Amino acid sequence: MPEPQRPPTRGRIVLYTLSEADVHAINRRRSDATASGVGGTHSGAQVHVGNEARVGDVVPVVVVRVWPDGINGQALLDGNDTLWLTSRREGTEPGTWAWPPRG
Repeated sequence: MPEPQRPPTRGRIVLYTLSEADVHAINRRRSDATASGVGGTHSGAQVHVGNEARVGDVVPVVVVRVWPDGINGQALLDGNDTLWLTSRREGTEPGTWAWPPRG
């Protein structure tokens, strides 16, 4: 039987499976940036661009805070933006994090 993993600590990288709510938030920000027309200017405004996010996509997360029942972290997306995650629990379904497989 495998030994249970220790809880993550700040700075560790775990894998997160995007949920429907996550995908909606990511893609909305990215489409808002495109629709505003700011993306094609040199105004210095931050716009969110990247490939379309899909439910079930797995992305790396840098753990920034550990709670007794979850973590907060920054999900590194396939684009120039991140997604702030709060109080996410360990698991295998969308909206949860898991340890990366050992290589």
